[in-house]
Amino acid sequence: MTDVVTPPSTSEDSARPGGDDPIVEWAPTEPAPRRRRWPLLLWIGLPVAALAGAGWYFGTTLIAPGVTVAGVPVGGLTQEAATTAIADTIADTSVTVDVGTTAVTVTGADLGATLPAADLARDALAAAPAWNVGAWFPAPDRSSPELDPAASETALATTLADVWEEPVDATVAYDDSANAYAVTPAVDGRGVEPDLVTDAYLGALLAGEAEATLETELVALEADITTDAATARTDEINAMLADVGFYVGDERTVPVKPDTTASWLTLTPDPEQGTIDVTADEAAIEKAVANLPERVDRDAVDATVVTDANGTVLRTETEGRTGRELAGTAGIAAAFATQLAAGEAAYALEVTETDFETTSLERLLEVDLSSQRVTLMENGDVVDSWAISSGKSGWETNLGWHKVQAKVRIQDMGNDEVGYLQPDVEWVSYFSGDQAFHAVYWHQNWGTPTSHGCVGMPTDLAKWVYEWAPVGTDVWVHA
Repeated sequence: MTDVVTPPSTSEDSARPGGDDPIVEWAPTEPAPRRRRWPLLLWIGLPVAALAGAGWYFGTTLIAPGVTVAGVPVGGLTQEAATTAIADTIADTSVTVDVGTTAVTVTGADLGATLPAADLARDALAAAPAWNVGAWFPAPDRSSPELDPAASETALATTLADVWEEPVDATVAYDDSANAYAVTPAVDGRGVEPDLVTDAYLGALLAGEAEATLETELVALEADITTDAATARTDEINAMLADVGFYVGDERTVPVKPDTTASWLTLTPDPEQGTIDVTADEAAIEKAVANLPERVDRDAVDATVVTDANGTVLRTETEGRTGRELAGTAGIAAAFATQLAAGEAAYALEVTETDFETTSLERLLEVDLSSQRVTLMENGDVVDSWAISSGKSGWETNLGWHKVQAKVRIQDMGNDEVGYLQPDVEWVSYFSGDQAFHAVYWHQNWGTPTSHGCVGMPTDLAKWVYEWAPVGTDVWVHA
């Protein structure tokens, strides 16, 4: 139905002939719908947009042409494909080693070659995406894989087993008969220098070649732990063995025998470092630590010294000794284990000390010519007294204060000039020139001046004077 544009009219002009009915006028007929047509530009733009989208996608997911990583071409690859290509090439690149009549092939995988392939592929895409034309055909990346020396040597030794001889490391062990550590020397082996093989592998890899050929000869292979290295370590340990112990000050209060120390120590070879490591057993040391108090603790001992009237010490009768008590044993075993592993032999103990006192004995030999007696005095008190035989008339014993000057265990006395000779006189203590206290075995006239100036007495008493009165003891001769 159409809308009415002009309402019906009843004018005379619109009447039909006959004049009876009006003529009705309707709106014009609507035009037929026209077919919609796309603009030409739109038809051209769709393919271009599709190509642009594809270019954007591939330009951001593919690595630029001409890119190489560690000698591996990765241009035009996705990050994942580049990761696989790098990893496979690193593992599969090989070296054929020609030794005389023997030829073997080892791969990067055999040599323990590793490289962070995923990281390198990611970095390559980030640095040189395909959309960046300026990043196409850059300078080659020279990243080199890490090679495992141990894996390389193992691979060569396995593949060249018919001609390869493994070196033998030097060893160190305790010799009970010598109470010291001894070295078993290293023995060189024979094989191919691993560095030559790894260099050939890297050269082929970075040159983009799948395989390299190496012609070489067998060479001497040095042991990881050489004789010199083992000897140096042995000298260090043996030097330590002589001084191992628990010390109070400079005193090695509790020595530790070499074989006991050896039972505490463990020597572990470290081929990678070419050394021999030393550790000490804390639990074994703890057994010795448990006995320390009874071997360290002690009471103080007072000193006794012999002096003259001026207080000069002539001899020490009893050595003074400080008392001491161990502060404790906690932590000693662990600390000593650490010290021994570092080559330190002396463990310093912490003790509480008690000082000693000193008693002085002032000694005097008193000779009374009138009573013909000698009296031994100590700190003014009489120790003992007995009859003697002093110098006779014309050979009187010298009066006054003297000191014991020298001692002779046994000697002949007298000569032709003095008119007598007495052989084998014992326990001689000189106090005034050639006058002395001594033993007399040729008479028993005690209490009667008989000698040529000396003070004679029985042998046992002369020995007492000889031992009781050190050189420097005061002698008082009076009438």
